Amino acid sequence: MSELSDKIRSEFKKADDERDALMNTPEDIERWDNIVYGHDDREMQRLDVYRPKQAQGEDLPIIISVHGGAWMYGDKERYQYYCMSLAQRGFAVVNFTYRLAPESKFPAQLEDVNLVCKWVMKRAGRFHFDTERIFAVGDSAGAHLLGLYAAICTNPAYAAKYDFAVPEGFALTAIALNCGVYRIPREGADNMTMLIMKELLPEGGTEEELESIDVLNGITDVYPPVFCMTSVADHQKAQAPALVQKLMENNVPFVYRVFGDKVNKLGHVFHCDVKTIDAAQCNDAECDFFREFCF
Repeated sequence: MSELSDKIRSEFKKADDERDALMNTPEDIERWDNIVYGHDDREMQRLDVYRPKQAQGEDLPIIISVHGGAWMYGDKERYQYYCMSLAQRGFAVVNFTYRLAPESKFPAQLEDVNLVCKWVMKRAGRFHFDTERIFAVGDSAGAHLLGLYAAICTNPAYAAKYDFAVPEGFALTAIALNCGVYRIPREGADNMTMLIMKELLPEGGTEEELESIDVLNGITDVYPPVFCMTSVADHQKAQAPALVQKLMENNVPFVYRVFGDKVNKLGHVFHCDVKTIDAAQCNDAECDFFREFCF
């Protein structure tokens, strides 16, 4: 832990505690908790599975959720209600915790994403996963990680930068990138993202490292279809247009939505507050997007 990570974890936890106060598991959801998918002795590599009870025994399309938290904060507990709300929309949802900076340097986080995907393929029969229809969602730092992993899955030249291999037969049908970071901003001595990069990246955020984790650099014409979302008061909203431009240049199917307006100033990752109408509308739209690729 560092002074920066301690500050981020304390501030983010307070906001999440307020958001999730009095929330409980919905009665129509079946859940399996704290399943080990790795070998981390700090019990970071754990996942939950959520399914709608009414679909018992039915193979369901999968949503894998990559949580946000500035690469330094977050776990599956903070995303359980959001993920269960996705399961209520007719999906089997995998919600996992990955190793965080500064204790675990990049690419430990991507290695964990890959371990979860291996687990999904291996346990498909047990949990009635339809591995022909695999979707994923990620927000903020989680959108960055998911954006990179989608490139690893589809771009052999980019995948060669890493020591792990995507599991055999695994393919992302479509993804949703929410309020994400896609290119690390370099400007400003007090740039918070760059301060985090100094603790996330093994060499402290060299230009070569920053280029290697630029989501835009990995996108090709076989990148999975993308639902790209931001909001009017999202502090990362300037990131989305560059991603959309890159998708257009490569003829990747996408939907681009900016939620909120001058009166309803929705902020960063508003879609995780599942008690709100705005979150419901956003999450409905993303799940409808995924359903377009289910047949």
